[in-house]
Amino acid sequence: MKTTSPRLKTLVRTRRKTKKIKKTIKEKYTEDEELNKTKPLWTRNPDDITQEEYGEFYKSLTNDWEDHLAVKHFSVEGQLEFRALLFAPRRAPFDLFENKKRKNNIKLYVRRVFIMDNCEEIIPDYLNFMRGIVDSEDLPLNISREMLQQNKILKVIRKNLVKKCMELFDELAEDAENYKKFYEQFSKNLKLGIHEDSTNRKKLSELLRFHTSSTGEEMCALKDYVGRMKEVQKHIYYITGESREQVAHSSFVERVLKAGFEVLYMTEPIDEYVVQQLKEFDGKQLVSVTKEGLELPLSDEEKKKMEEDKTKFEEDHPIMENLRQKIEADKHDKSVKDLVMLLFETSLMSSGFALEDPQIHAARIYRMIKLGLGLDDDDAPMEEITIEETPAIAEVNDDEASRMEEVD
Repeated sequence: MKTTSPRLKTLVRTRRKTKKIKKTIKEKYTEDEELNKTKPLWTRNPDDITQEEYGEFYKSLTNDWEDHLAVKHFSVEGQLEFRALLFAPRRAPFDLFENKKRKNNIKLYVRRVFIMDNCEEIIPDYLNFMRGIVDSEDLPLNISREMLQQNKILKVIRKNLVKKCMELFDELAEDAENYKKFYEQFSKNLKLGIHEDSTNRKKLSELLRFHTSSTGEEMCALKDYVGRMKEVQKHIYYITGESREQVAHSSFVERVLKAGFEVLYMTEPIDEYVVQQLKEFDGKQLVSVTKEGLELPLSDEEKKKMEEDKTKFEEDHPIMENLRQKIEADKHDKSVKDLVMLLFETSLMSSGFALEDPQIHAARIYRMIKLGLGLDDDDAPMEEITIEETPAIAEVNDDEASRMEEVD
């Protein structure tokens, strides 16, 4: 019969007690679930994207309360690869040309990773109203702003973005109503591009629109003007001024209209810079109707008729006739000298020119008022001007005005 030692019995009881004691251990774990399984919009096929999806994305991108006016979605493959999504807004922001405003609204991504939202080198200043995204496959993820300034890849991206913007504007121009809305908001940007972007100047010139002496309330493209030109016409005639109403009543314009030619009305301050750079269009030189010595391409018969009309105006018009009689009666009559100079200065102002000394012009008017009221002229004598030194009455016309102050 086997016997168990007391020591062994104690060890067995200890193990049995140990087995009865259970320890509970709590474990925590996190299970990740992918909620957004959709691909970024700009990485998808444009044929599979609806206008509603573009609209929603545009509003989330820009915080604009209106829908976009037009969109350009494209990709470039070859030596470098990138995708881009460009939007043209419906209206220009109120601070579009403020110096403190950031340069552009194009967000830069590298392989779907956001890099920056104000990359100044990615698009020229005159296109700063465009909104969108560029996603490059070739730029390094850790690229800095300083490195971007010298990066050749970014220069190629910039060139392609400008090209696609031009295509987008061309597509907009096919719809007259939509393009009218676009041009009302961003015409200054296109004209700034004429001044700054020599590479795309020709393309931008085709996008310009102007009022003319023949189009009334509508604006026309330069190619439409050229299409209406007479066979003998070699130049595109234009005039700059503060408003359409002002330039339409200019004596310079009147002369060109009488000859049967159409005149472009350039009434924005930036137009002065446009014509400095845009010397010609479609082989036709742009010429200001205020240019000194402007000769119109008239036939001998037309020139003869214009001379006859000019002579008739100088000899039958009552103002000219009466002034001539007063000059012949007394060449030293101060009031006659004032009348001659007032007529001359008024013709300058009505043609859009500024007087060298408005105070002298005002003093002449005050003297004529006093004369009309029968008051004594006690003003200090002005610088003496004899009748011989004043413009001849028959020469107070467009040519004399242009010799006094040329605005080209």
